[in-house]
Amino acid sequence: MAFVHEHSWKLDADPGRVYAALTDPAQLTRWFAERVELALEPRGPYRFWGKHTLGCPAPDGAQQRITRIEPGRVLEFDWALYGVPTHVAISLASEDSGSRLTLHHAVTGDLGVPRQSELIDDHWRLAFGNLTCHLAGGTGILLPDYSDPAPEIRLTITIDAPPEAVFRALIEPDAINRWFGQGGTVVEPRVGGRYDLGWKYQVDGKDVVGGPTTILEFEPNRKLVLDWPDWRGDKAVTGQTISFELEPVDTGTRVTFVHAGFTRTTDLSDYPFGWSYFLGRLVPVASSMSAV
Repeated sequence: MAFVHEHSWKLDADPGRVYAALTDPAQLTRWFAERVELALEPRGPYRFWGKHTLGCPAPDGAQQRITRIEPGRVLEFDWALYGVPTHVAISLASEDSGSRLTLHHAVTGDLGVPRQSELIDDHWRLAFGNLTCHLAGGTGILLPDYSDPAPEIRLTITIDAPPEAVFRALIEPDAINRWFGQGGTVVEPRVGGRYDLGWKYQVDGKDVVGGPTTILEFEPNRKLVLDWPDWRGDKAVTGQTISFELEPVDTGTRVTFVHAGFTRTTDLSDYPFGWSYFLGRLVPVASSMSAV
């Protein structure tokens, strides 16, 4: 299977700053890889390896090399991934007050894994989500462990409201529409009940109804667990769940959020950054709710 993955990101930093994040080993180890070795010249090494790298290569398995480089504008390198030749091309251009990063990742053989195009897409969504966080000051970076057999996303926030108020924000449709839903949210507050956010969108021209469908666990003021179908609408991807556990603390309620059930680390995709966004929206909504 040969294919080319293409995507672009808008970044809130000028091209020079983004280029430095892509080519400075000290910065790369903060947001991209456990170990890095590079020389900024054609055919120079652009080696990255370790547990934060797709495929978890050992040092002698990391043979990435620069094929083209234009300071502040272009970085291209070869990357043998699962033993298959691939080529990564990154270009930068000024856009508004920031940059537009455009990625082309050409895969020239069969990677020998399921959902190959999704693997590459999700890898870069996770990587450039971390780049975005790095450029914003470093908060929110989640360096993936590609050796983890049971990866998950675990985030914790504290809300200045009692658990009863926070739980209401998780199950009352009007409140959910303010931080999570798209309008028309439906909740049947019981185990086995419906939980529908009204998410509808397209992926590669295909209509998808996204978000959870069913309440799996329901403990008032303590815990809510929902199923989580594949965001692309792939029925073969099953077993993911999201959970909210509530614990009273002196300052209000500690909410522990867990997205679990991933079968491979790349499937984390850009979820960590999306969940941070939604949990941030939950805070003011829950804080405004009364406990009764």
